[in-house]
Amino acid sequence: MPDFASPLFHAALALDLVAIDPGLGGLVLRARSGFVRDAVVGRLSRLPLPLTRLHPQVSDEALYGGLDLAATLAAGTIVQEQGLLTTPSTLLLSMAERCPPGLAARLAGCMDREAGHMLIALDEGAEPDEACSPTLADRVAFRVDLEGATLAETRAPLDAPDLAEARARLAQTMVTLDLHRQTAELAVAFGVDGLRAPMFAIRAARAHAALRDAPLAAADVEVACAMVLAHRATRIPERDEDTETESPEPPPPDDGDGAEETPDQDSLEIPQELLLEAVSALLPPDLLDQLQARALRGARGSGAGAVQKGNRRGRPLPSRPGRPGNGARVDLVGTLRTAAPWQRMRAETAAVRDGLHIRASDIRLKRYEDRSDRVLIFAVDASGSAALARLAEAKGAIELLLGEAYARRDYVSLIAFRGTASEVLLPPTRSLVQTKRRLAELPGGGGTPLAAGLQTAMAEAEAARRRGMSPTICVLTDGRANIALDGSADRKQAAADAEKIARIARASRIEGLVLDCGNRPERSLATLADVMGARYLALPRANAERLSAAVSAALGD
Repeated sequence: MPDFASPLFHAALALDLVAIDPGLGGLVLRARSGFVRDAVVGRLSRLPLPLTRLHPQVSDEALYGGLDLAATLAAGTIVQEQGLLTTPSTLLLSMAERCPPGLAARLAGCMDREAGHMLIALDEGAEPDEACSPTLADRVAFRVDLEGATLAETRAPLDAPDLAEARARLAQTMVTLDLHRQTAELAVAFGVDGLRAPMFAIRAARAHAALRDAPLAAADVEVACAMVLAHRATRIPERDEDTETESPEPPPPDDGDGAEETPDQDSLEIPQELLLEAVSALLPPDLLDQLQARALRGARGSGAGAVQKGNRRGRPLPSRPGRPGNGARVDLVGTLRTAAPWQRMRAETAAVRDGLHIRASDIRLKRYEDRSDRVLIFAVDASGSAALARLAEAKGAIELLLGEAYARRDYVSLIAFRGTASEVLLPPTRSLVQTKRRLAELPGGGGTPLAAGLQTAMAEAEAARRRGMSPTICVLTDGRANIALDGSADRKQAAADAEKIARIARASRIEGLVLDCGNRPERSLATLADVMGARYLALPRANAERLSAAVSAALGD
């Protein structure tokens, strides 16, 4: 079995196998832009299909083609333009970790139709949760991570076998072993869902044998299973070490004719233990940690740079020039208004003088301001001697903000933290009557579990985000945190826990605002706001009016 310690060799072998058998679908290449990735991308010239470059925001018209509006208006007859998916090609998708679900579904449908396309997805994610869409990764056989590759490896020439001859040998490379059952059992052992992976493993084994110019053997199957199944594994198979290895049966007695019999390949079977070892050798060392992190993340988020869609249509904006398509709507009035001053001049030079003369530059597209509902999550410090004053200020500010909520489409939520824990006193609402009823009596006194308050606010923010809302956390405190997350009275640990939650909020890109209501500005609160990526406002002796005005100004209202 080849040594896959070199990611560059792993990627080169995967591309060679894809070039021999395009039915393998392609490759997901995880690497940041640089010399190492360029060395692998340069090898794409060996693939049998021409290269077509895609980006995550490519439009449907560019993919499938459609009406060429400019040419149609100029010629007076319908002119169709060809799309990128019209002819089979190697699709090179850059920034695959930012591929929206719609584009992933379209590319997956194209590959399912077996139109002859191959996909090379360049995954440039910097964090573990920034990855190529599983929809696309499931439809290509291989995935290679170039994290361990070095510049020195790019200077060493890689083997460049004659792939044309290997493609010619592929049809004669027969599957003579009982691979279908074995690969399916192996996929089940490693928790791989679906039947694509076992079929890819069989294809890869045939391509590897054709590359070696040799009959299909156990070594080809080991390499194929390792390359196809290792990155898809969701569990490590358990092995029964107590089972004794059965001794092989003695060979049949020689009949004395002296002729050596050739074993029947149809009756050969690769020991399953060899395939288990081959796949296990390529498993990432932190597989269990990755699976646990994936389970905790669930279905949240799509990677850095994902577009947040509003749940309201919004108000119309001035139209802009552009090409219709991809969901855009033509602003008929704006288009006619733009074309009107040129009608007489165009009629004098046109072959047909009657009717309107519209050019592509006249077309205007409608635009809308698409805004999500916003929820203001107040995390209020209800501890200590100043608790009642702070809660009264927060209650008045919330009531003032709710008075404007109908115009701004804002929701308000209230969290109080005191003692050793925090409590959601008011879930997101726009009802002023319900707010006054729930805020009538608020508890106060005890320690300051700032980290617990931030943790509860983060949970509320994530829940609001899943409902399509834009959360903003407003922390109202004097900064004297003294209760850790475990409930112990430890100021140092309490500050560390609060900063830990603040880093999570910053990584989640949740907007924040820290309001320091102490008699003197607290330096630790300014540090916390910086860690959280939030704005910091020192408002000593703030009343409800000042607090409401500060929040509105900070949020840009």
